[in-house]
Amino acid sequence: MKYADFLKRTEFDKEELLAFARGNLVEDPPCPDFSALPAPPMLMFDRVMDIRREGPKGFLAAEQDVRVDEWFFHCHFRNDPVQPGCLGVDAIWQMIGFYACLRGGLGVGRALGSKEIEFRGQIRPHDRLVRYEVEIRRYTELPASGSTLAIGTGTVSVDGECIYTIKDAKVGLFRNIQYPDYPHRSEKSRGGLLVR
Repeated sequence: MKYADFLKRTEFDKEELLAFARGNLVEDPPCPDFSALPAPPMLMFDRVMDIRREGPKGFLAAEQDVRVDEWFFHCHFRNDPVQPGCLGVDAIWQMIGFYACLRGGLGVGRALGSKEIEFRGQIRPHDRLVRYEVEIRRYTELPASGSTLAIGTGTVSVDGECIYTIKDAKVGLFRNIQYPDYPHRSEKSRGGLLVR
């Protein structure tokens, strides 16, 4: 798909999300470090069904089909399988980063934190459907640094019951921080501060 078409989309299926995670959905990316979603098993949703852009605000809804054989049910925890709550939080960050890309933000996404996280329930192997929703309250491009910032409040529901709330989750898109020559040691092979 062309980049201009990508920017207009209001939904994505699993095949398209996998292609975006692999870096081959957009055939004419606007820059070499065009962002991507995590690849499985860290990609936390199977489809994005609703994307709305409303000035500096917006909305996204995505779903994850719960599979009894998910990798985390085998280790978190033995004799008490539950999807780690942090993966639900990461799903919200993934969605906010994806939204920033869909708005034209350039660079690689990084989670920057959130104000408050509340867990009121859990996801078990025989649940069916997880729904993630994010109300984007701010989208800002920072031309001086080439970075983008998006902030939103997300909810995680399982089979129709809201079980997590993540308030003011923040994601930034940053230029020139990719580490494409992994696992070789190079200029980008060490972590630390994103901006020095």
